[in-house]
Amino acid sequence: MSSKIIAYQGEPGANSHMACADVYPGWETLPCASFEDAFAAISEGRAELGMIPIENSLAGRVADIHHFLPRSDLHIIGEYFLPIHFHLLAVKGAKIEDLRSVYSHVHALGQCRKIIRQYNLKPVITGDTAGSAREVAEWGDKTRASLAPLMAAEIYGLDVLARFVEDEDHNTTRFVVLSREARRPPPGPGPTLTTFVFRVRNVPAALYKALGAFATNNLNMTKLESYMVNGEFAATQFLVDVEGRPEDVNLSRALEELQFFSEEVRILGTYAAHPFRLRLGERA
Repeated sequence: MSSKIIAYQGEPGANSHMACADVYPGWETLPCASFEDAFAAISEGRAELGMIPIENSLAGRVADIHHFLPRSDLHIIGEYFLPIHFHLLAVKGAKIEDLRSVYSHVHALGQCRKIIRQYNLKPVITGDTAGSAREVAEWGDKTRASLAPLMAAEIYGLDVLARFVEDEDHNTTRFVVLSREARRPPPGPGPTLTTFVFRVRNVPAALYKALGAFATNNLNMTKLESYMVNGEFAATQFLVDVEGRPEDVNLSRALEELQFFSEEVRILGTYAAHPFRLRLGERA
């Protein structure tokens, strides 16, 4: 087993790389071409942990992660909220008026629509933000730009033509930290979250009754998201974040009641809530 190695999807300089450096400074990072590769690196022991984006405040959930998580044997052991900032990068000597096209991950392009329209740029989807910066550097074409973090500009030697070009200043991505083994945090003063998935039975009012278990047990459900599985055009699976630990009396009762109306309930992890959540509560 490899220790002190954390895997992420993307190339050096990506936002996921920055999240790894923030949470696990001093750890070796393992860039992976795809989310499948990152999950495999953790499962196979080439990395001890993984830093995986799960949702963004502007673009919504990250595609495919909600399918990979339940199918993997990995556990969520933590979360991290990273404020996302994008910058318009180009080769040395380029000017904004030279630009004709801009390259980045689909979510980055979707989060920077204003500057794309402002300069009438053609958006081109690439695998990830930092990868687009590397490609722009390799092409050496002053008409092509990248939307990427500042770390990518430093790594690939690009000029920063415009800073902080994201459409909204609250742009934030939530990451989950994955491990092969479950690691529940010790009891403490801060809130704890439990993430699980369930599939409701095909009976009338099954979802209503299933969720009622959490209401009657006075539990704060911070996330409920439905999505299709097995190609069926129905909201057959739900992913839930709820405050508490499975061994807590109220959450234990709710999960027990949930079993009556669900075909499957699987806990993906119990972990300490990130302090960012507390700041959100203060602003509410």
